Amino acid sequence: MTQRFESPEQVRQALGQQTYIAGDEIATITYLAQELGKPILAEGPAGVGKTELAKAVAGALGRELIRLQCYEGLDETKALYEWEYAKQLLYTQLLRDKVQASLRRTKTLGEAADRLSREEDVFFSMRFLLQRPLLRAILSPEPVVLLVDEIDRADAEFEAFLLEVLSDYQVSVPEVGTLRAVHVPLVVLTSNNTRDLSEALKRRCLYLFIDYPTLEQELRVVRLKVPGLAEDLARQAVELVQRLRQGELRKAPSISETLDWARSLVALNARALDAPTLERTLTVLLKHEADLRRAQTLLALPRRVPAPGGAAGDA
Repeated sequence: MTQRFESPEQVRQALGQQTYIAGDEIATITYLAQELGKPILAEGPAGVGKTELAKAVAGALGRELIRLQCYEGLDETKALYEWEYAKQLLYTQLLRDKVQASLRRTKTLGEAADRLSREEDVFFSMRFLLQRPLLRAILSPEPVVLLVDEIDRADAEFEAFLLEVLSDYQVSVPEVGTLRAVHVPLVVLTSNNTRDLSEALKRRCLYLFIDYPTLEQELRVVRLKVPGLAEDLARQAVELVQRLRQGELRKAPSISETLDWARSLVALNARALDAPTLERTLTVLLKHEADLRRAQTLLALPRRVPAPGGAAGDA
């Protein structure tokens, strides 16, 4: 493992050792992100390998992966830091006698307040600062890879806050001061395009669109990740998945679902993609009833009979 990539070609080779197949664009953008100190914004459908890219980069560089999973309502305290109030309270109780002895030597209420304020640094210091993913990445003593996963799920306000942090890689904590990055992390932001991201964020990043792979690319992934699947069956499976993606589905099968299906075929000792095998395993690929019906029509399969419900009395 190495702490730096030496060229786009070396990126490709290093990611390949992490079982991640990277094309020219992915290898080049990853290398440039390192050289220019810019975040990568990886957009594309769910399940095409955006998150896996960050994991593979971390593995290839021998760095810790710090992940911030975004969601609606995510705010600074969950992403950056918060004070450990319970720990502060415990220390206050343990140091009560010391505090009282210090205040006993004061003569007025104002003097006592001034004396107490001078001790605030004891209770608002790094020992009580609970580091969340962003601050952990900034303060890490070793270079890390920071994954900001599904940034499109967070609110626009959080996106603006994140842009400010990634611009300077420093954070101001009023009680402590400005905390600057020891090492600039290699940052990967992912988006499933559930909403448009701001132009300001896109300008700050190197843009990478990761789409569904071609048949040969996906077949290479299946061969690499599921070596137990027979060659002919692997090709049939990938061809079928590619065919399904051409249909008007609510949710097209992702690469991860292709791999789950391939592993399922190995587990079932399948020898061919005959109708019974497809009927039993199609729900590994498709997760909506309407998509199953479309697939049955497309593949000329018998209509699927819904699974029976639970025992009598179940809600």
